[in-house]
Amino acid sequence: MSAPRDPRTKILEREPLLLAFGRPRQGRLVFTNGCFDLLHRGHVEYLHAARALGDALVVGVNSDDSAHRLKGSGRPVVGESDRALVLAALESVDAVTVFDEDTPRQLVAALLPDVLVKGGDYTAEEIVGRADVEAAGGEVRVIPLVEGRSTTSLIRRLEEAGS
Repeated sequence: MSAPRDPRTKILEREPLLLAFGRPRQGRLVFTNGCFDLLHRGHVEYLHAARALGDALVVGVNSDDSAHRLKGSGRPVVGESDRALVLAALESVDAVTVFDEDTPRQLVAALLPDVLVKGGDYTAEEIVGRADVEAAGGEVRVIPLVEGRSTTSLIRRLEEAGS
């Protein structure tokens, strides 16, 4: 039996990521992105479903600055390097990269995954990078969210418990 892969080796800067997972490539690449602040069951099930759509899953993680701009005061709760490492430790995740832009459009356009995935809080038309992926022959998929599982609801419950 082989030892599990060190998750730190799965966290890649953009250029090494593009060398390892860009085109041309073998197999079907799936890409998703998000803040992934306070990883929970909904995230784990979502990433497992995304990985099942291809041969490798790359996850783009919003940097601390990007997450703060998107989510507001007090967010992210967990720093980008910790969020990246926890994601990289998941068996379903093949690589993680942190991006500082508000959207992953540049990353998606450079990587051109075969499948671009987001959660059910998006419609396919709202997914950033959709046009690039579809123009390159890829597809865009929306995966239903796990009911009652979100970082926002988790934070709200923690705040209520502390009151």
